[in-house]
Amino acid sequence: MKSLSVFCVVIVFLLSRAAVPEPAVGEEPQKIRDRFVADGVGVRVEPWIEDLEVPWSLVFLGDGRALVSERPGRIRLIRNGKLLKQPYAEVDVAHHGEGGLMGLALHPEFSSKPYVYVMHTHRMDGQLFNRVVRLKDSEDKGILDKVIVDRIPGGRLHNGGRIAFGPDGLLYITTGETFRGKLAQDLQSLAGKILRVTPEGGIPRDNPFNGSPIYSYGHRNPQGLSWHPETKDLFESEHGPSGESLAFAHDEINVIVKGGNYGWPEVIGAPGTKPYIDPQIVWKQTTPPSGITFYRGKLLAHLKNDLFVATLRSQALIRVKWERQADTYQVVEIERWFATGDREGRYGRLRDVVEGPEGMLYFLTNNRDGRGDPRPGDDRIYRIVPR
Repeated sequence: MKSLSVFCVVIVFLLSRAAVPEPAVGEEPQKIRDRFVADGVGVRVEPWIEDLEVPWSLVFLGDGRALVSERPGRIRLIRNGKLLKQPYAEVDVAHHGEGGLMGLALHPEFSSKPYVYVMHTHRMDGQLFNRVVRLKDSEDKGILDKVIVDRIPGGRLHNGGRIAFGPDGLLYITTGETFRGKLAQDLQSLAGKILRVTPEGGIPRDNPFNGSPIYSYGHRNPQGLSWHPETKDLFESEHGPSGESLAFAHDEINVIVKGGNYGWPEVIGAPGTKPYIDPQIVWKQTTPPSGITFYRGKLLAHLKNDLFVATLRSQALIRVKWERQADTYQVVEIERWFATGDREGRYGRLRDVVEGPEGMLYFLTNNRDGRGDPRPGDDRIYRIVPR
């Protein structure tokens, strides 16, 4: 009787597998290999802030102040390089797994419209959701002003979480598919998408799907946004599979176009399957990329227009050099800074990288996120300065 039950379970499993088509799996589109550069190129690293708890996002207010979000629900204020003990704001978050307090962004006219935008996970009617709220800056504290977007599906895993204002003055929001891959292809769901809204939370008239905040879809767990300094093209970082369809890694860097479908969970990597848009970079070793930024400053002039990518498991700050050819980008070089091998990084897990107002690069560690190996003083913010 028991063997018959096992046989039935196996048959049901095989039939269910047959009913679900396997995703198309592609190769790495880049033609070059990553290179480990333990000390970076023409730079040195110095500690800036320490004793943080899972910092997620860093923004500079332009007056000697900076804000850093901590995933358990605090926004911390840094004034003239010193971390203040009293939080700038405390947000009631659902801090479960990868959920909690995540991205920060400033209104593009912050000097006259002093608003700080915050993305976080929360619980409503027994379910997890993500939302973006807006705080009004009041020197040493942020005061809740309004909810911008709510009821974005949330979960223990894959919440996306990055927010940023684009050159068009609109707010872009990355959302994960909360480990429910089909939601990424569902245009009735806000999960597995990049959203675009006005600073007040309205729907721009030229969004690709009438009346919807969705800008692009088919994303698994996007965690980085940055615009090319010259072309203004939007680049995005995204986590690849961690066992779905027995596939792993295939982490991505994409160029995002309005209305584009980036394939998850129908495709993995860069198979060239229409109508899906292939990534610019695919890493078949587990990297997961989080925050990204293009370097625009003059202090580190040799890094001009290079893309920097904070990575988690691989513990490296990745530098990508590009060439623009007609309407396409060519990857020229990929360097894994501050690491000597996979999971052999000098600073551990890295969550975000941003450029400061003086032209230095700053990166955040996440060694206290439950998956890292905390060191004394973790978590930290480091800054990269000329050698």
